[in-house]
Amino acid sequence: MRKSRFASCLLSIVLTGVASFAAPSPALKLSYKTIRVPGAQATAVYGINNSGDMVGSYVDGSGTRHGFLLANGKVTNIDDPSGSDTYCFGINKAGSIVGYYATADHNAQGFLYQKGTFTDISPAGSNGSQALGINDLGQINGNFGDASGGSHAFLYDGSHYTQIDVPGATYTLGGSINNHGVMTLVWLDSEFDAESSLYDGTTFTTIDVPGEESSSAGGIDNHGDVVFSWESTDDTYGGALLKKGKFHNFHTGKRTFGYGINDKHVIVGAFTNKQGTLLGFKATY
Repeated sequence: MRKSRFASCLLSIVLTGVASFAAPSPALKLSYKTIRVPGAQATAVYGINNSGDMVGSYVDGSGTRHGFLLANGKVTNIDDPSGSDTYCFGINKAGSIVGYYATADHNAQGFLYQKGTFTDISPAGSNGSQALGINDLGQINGNFGDASGGSHAFLYDGSHYTQIDVPGATYTLGGSINNHGVMTLVWLDSEFDAESSLYDGTTFTTIDVPGEESSSAGGIDNHGDVVFSWESTDDTYGGALLKKGKFHNFHTGKRTFGYGINDKHVIVGAFTNKQGTLLGFKATY
């Protein structure tokens, strides 16, 4: 099988517990709103906090990529000055933002943007990193590459990095984290398909979308709801919500990607329209 495109994006830079979940439930009823940065060629929304502030990335009319914050109807560019092509992936209640940018050597470099200051986030000796999720305690989940070409997730508590590897995974890619310290982890299996797990600091629990070839877990809220992107064997792309132990698949446009979630029953992500343009969305369930 081919490597999942979800996993490929992240890489360009015996499980101790297994969940028992039901098959996908009927389609989730969602109220959608399209998000497009004015003048942008492409827009994607990756994270949202409980105030409704959203972060993501867009490509402007000249082809330059920017990170952005959308708050109170206003778009503000969040571009790390140390590199180019900024992606903003997570935001907490204090407005602290995590993401990554491209260095001059074309490596991904994770960052924390807090009170107007950018700080690089990466374990010592890493060869590329991505900061993907931040909770209200300031704990950060992400991934990094090592010198031998391996990929590992990490948890950063503000002073110490902890390496996380899903047992049996070929690569572990990291994900999001809620205020209880429960993390989503995306990892590649022996066939390089993306799979997903929850990790509470002790136990790894698989949470793959039933029936799909690849599952990439995104955000997790404080109730334990998780949003996903998935890919099927026929190249269909969709989103899914794991809510109270049940999976609900959803689609909007030709291809749908679920990325972020908050405690107010709002999901964010991106989709491609009939013209093939990538647009962001927020959806209430």
